[in-house]
Amino acid sequence: METGAKMHMKEWLIAQIESGKYEGLCWEDEEKTMFRIPWKHAAKKDYKQTEDAALFKAWAVYKGKYREGRDKADPTMWKTRLRCALNKSTDFQEVPERNQLDITEPYKVYLIQQNNGPARTTEPPQIKDQVIIQAKRSPRTPGVKEKQIHLHDESFQASKEEGKPLTENVMREHMYCELTGQKPKNQGPTSLTFINPALTISDFRLQVVLLYHGQRVMNVTTRSPDGCFIMQGCIPLGNERIYGPFNAQQLSFPPPASVSLPSCLAEAMNRLLCHLERGVLLWVAPDGVFIKRFCQGRVYWTGPMAQHTDRPNKLEREKTFKLLDIPTFMNELQSCLQGIGPTPSYEIELCFGEEYPDPSIPKTKKLIMAQVVPLFAVELLQRFNLGETEERHNTEGEKM
Repeated sequence: METGAKMHMKEWLIAQIESGKYEGLCWEDEEKTMFRIPWKHAAKKDYKQTEDAALFKAWAVYKGKYREGRDKADPTMWKTRLRCALNKSTDFQEVPERNQLDITEPYKVYLIQQNNGPARTTEPPQIKDQVIIQAKRSPRTPGVKEKQIHLHDESFQASKEEGKPLTENVMREHMYCELTGQKPKNQGPTSLTFINPALTISDFRLQVVLLYHGQRVMNVTTRSPDGCFIMQGCIPLGNERIYGPFNAQQLSFPPPASVSLPSCLAEAMNRLLCHLERGVLLWVAPDGVFIKRFCQGRVYWTGPMAQHTDRPNKLEREKTFKLLDIPTFMNELQSCLQGIGPTPSYEIELCFGEEYPDPSIPKTKKLIMAQVVPLFAVELLQRFNLGETEERHNTEGEKM
């Protein structure tokens, strides 16, 4: 690196990512708004200073804090300097729910703040300004205190002109225009008066329905802002670093005897449950719904972000997967309100121990299924008369 024209940290880091010189330093998403930075601890047995401290050393050299051959090598200080610079800079924000610190090649994920420089090629959805999402810490980080999603609902008062009833289409159009800030089509005199905002909804709940061979055995609405575990047994004490905070709500699989099953199916289910002791962790984060599989038993899924609809989607063990992307959901909602797209999807299905989706076998024949519904999506769609009622989700398991 030449020491002539100095770059800001943002420019420097982007240049390092694009260079491909540092193993593990790469973009996290195709839009290049987030990146991974390798974060291996020096106490690890497989730690190699030449490789694992290379980026931290490069930053120290670039800032003139380390001179090769003259100063004593100090990898711990190099790492501390870069960490402090990232935390201090307004160009970057750590994304804790994407960090992977307990794997062989650990890394952190940082978001490049858009207000300090264009890194995104597509415009954010206009609706996003009406969704205020706050998260103090990741639900996988011990000590989390608060995480909320606030959806600003557009309530209104309508005074009708004499003899001119207000139709549902007109109301929906004006609600959409109030939400997005756009003018109504064929705008003319209107008697609508909007109150913005009239209601704030804080909703990080998940509705979880468990089914054994198509029969519902559990229907729970989670309340913890840290999400929930679906697991066999309970979290063993002293493993916060592996599992995350223990105040995540725990949902234990009911015994197979809770439903009427042939003896061969009950036996197969008991064998499967033995491999689900560590379960899966589900949570709502600022940009979506996430899952992390800990159990030995395989888990498959379908949902808005599933890669396949006609063949199985597998969750890899101890890897975080995004099941629903909130910006995409809001963008699709905007298109739906404009009449140019369908109602956005938000329902997620998990299948434990068996490949799913599987066109050859109906889901009512699967041993263990879970239906997961983020209720913030249900609430928001209901505000525009687009969503199905919550009662539908409460009874859906019985219809499978």
